[in-house]
Amino acid sequence: MQQKPLILAILAGLSLSGAAQATLIDRGGGMIYDDVLNITWLQDANYAATQYAQSGGAQGDADGRMNWADANAWAANLSYGGYDDWRLPTLTPVGTSFNYNFSNNGSTDFGYGITSTHSELAYMYYVNLANLGYCPPKGGGSSTSCYPQFAYGLVDDPSNPNDESLFTNLSSYAYWFDLEYTPNSGGGWFFFTGFGYQGGSNLIIDYYAWAVRPGDVAAVPEPATLMLLGLGLAGLGALRRRG
Repeated sequence: MQQKPLILAILAGLSLSGAAQATLIDRGGGMIYDDVLNITWLQDANYAATQYAQSGGAQGDADGRMNWADANAWAANLSYGGYDDWRLPTLTPVGTSFNYNFSNNGSTDFGYGITSTHSELAYMYYVNLANLGYCPPKGGGSSTSCYPQFAYGLVDDPSNPNDESLFTNLSSYAYWFDLEYTPNSGGGWFFFTGFGYQGGSNLIIDYYAWAVRPGDVAAVPEPATLMLLGLGLAGLGALRRRG
């Protein structure tokens, strides 16, 4: 009985931040569509490891963790579901340029609480999957204070239609973005799903690679739909013959 006010408060907070929760649509074939960001995610968040196992080591990576360059190359060379335009998740600045100062309320690009659509991984974590960060937003009245809060990280919530159960092999660990932290700096952007943290890390460290592609994928029509389509086309053909 006490959960409803809490849920309403969370939804109100998201509306004030301008972050609208997407509908994650299972398109079948291991692909999930985000109708706000207009991107399609692989349902398997560690497909590189799955691919390695399925191919007997000929493709992918044994544990799915790769350095930044290898992760980008793996995604760019991936062909899945009839599509070959896969990539790593990306991000753009929340402001006019990247702000590397720490914040816990999403006001900069470095830290916790980033609900902006400018970050595909942070948006998935905080808005779609409705998870909490290690540092509460505006904790202690300051955007730079940080202390642990309850139930941060990947937490299943059956009441959320966009629950983690939509995906497989989603780990509480770091995932690479496709972007270098700063050009020629030797660092790359990453998002850590165990804490809800976005930051930069050395390009040679091995993190996970979660493939995503732009746009929607064509849903496969059900047999009944195909039959109705065939009947409709047959009817149009008959009308043309009569004309």
